[in-house]
Amino acid sequence: MPIISEKQNNQKQVLTLNELEKRKVVEHNSLITSIAKMDKTPLKMFELAVSCINTEEPPKDNTVYLSKRDLFAFFKVSDNDKHSRFKQAVEKMQKQAFFQIKEEAGKGFKFKSIVPIPYVEWTDYNDEVKIEFHREIMPYLINLKKNFTQHALSDIAELNSKYSLILYRWLSMNYNQYEHYSVKGGRRAEQVEAYRNPSISIKELRIMTDTIKEYSRFQSFENRVLKNAVVEITQHTSFNVSYEKVKKGRSVNSIVFHITKKRMADDNSYKLEDKDYQSDKEEKSRNEADLLKQAMESKYTRLLIENFLLSPLEMTDTALMAGLQKNVYPLYDELKELRGLNGVKDHLSYVSSKQEAYSKRNVAKYLKKAIEQYLPTVKRQDL
Repeated sequence: MPIISEKQNNQKQVLTLNELEKRKVVEHNSLITSIAKMDKTPLKMFELAVSCINTEEPPKDNTVYLSKRDLFAFFKVSDNDKHSRFKQAVEKMQKQAFFQIKEEAGKGFKFKSIVPIPYVEWTDYNDEVKIEFHREIMPYLINLKKNFTQHALSDIAELNSKYSLILYRWLSMNYNQYEHYSVKGGRRAEQVEAYRNPSISIKELRIMTDTIKEYSRFQSFENRVLKNAVVEITQHTSFNVSYEKVKKGRSVNSIVFHITKKRMADDNSYKLEDKDYQSDKEEKSRNEADLLKQAMESKYTRLLIENFLLSPLEMTDTALMAGLQKNVYPLYDELKELRGLNGVKDHLSYVSSKQEAYSKRNVAKYLKKAIEQYLPTVKRQDL
């Protein structure tokens, strides 16, 4: 029996597991920034249930239905003890799991503690699980006109840490705003950039991850919470994430994250997303593996790293490296013929000095634009 959800007319709509993988989780930003007082299993179960809400036709009784079989598949549970483990997870979610939400109200703040799923019903002879949301959580899940975040359910399926889930939701919130204002406008350029390079104080990060009383030493906090979460998110979601530590005096005061979106399987742009940068049919037929091998062996890759224009993490992005080899490095060859290798080094040194304008999301496009603007000047000088 596949996962099902219930519409307003109480007719249960069948959803296949394949459709489940395409489902989105939509939540108000206040819920994203709240303190999730729960471990990873209740939080993932909550996200799974939220993905089954039809936001345009929300259920009148705040109820959705899941299939136990597909729920176990989502959690990749296959042992003989899975039913008792599921029962324990549900009991823990109802007895211990809640969100602490902080919202502006008048001259101060209003604080709410909400148990998101107070009622779950199932039988030992039926595959169906009934999940009823608390009425107080519903405004954060339906009729959302602004200040909400949407992310793919499939992105969180492989995350195995509570901290990874919490950080991924927060990064999604920021990146959603970056994409929105990039298209719609309404923000200054530096504000838009700040959404894909969001900053958060260590205090705020500890509050959000519920680690105020844990990992008192920063190194322990970084190793157990920050590093593991960034690695998991980069490995298993649609984001590549890196971060920088910002110090105030001798102590780390805040973290700046850098978010890039991975190229999807049907995207042939090699990180150069505008139509102006699309490959023609002959170039598209070239093997990406060959391009990647050439890029890894190229002296230009080493020069980019030396000038802090390419990070080791970005080198793991095969689409990015193929894009550099195909669209950028040939232009460096042109410059090398005109000015020698030192000319290329001088150019990259200059670009590095201007990297406050550097686009972390599309390094290939940024470097291509820089060399395209510089080459005509060099050619005019030679004339």
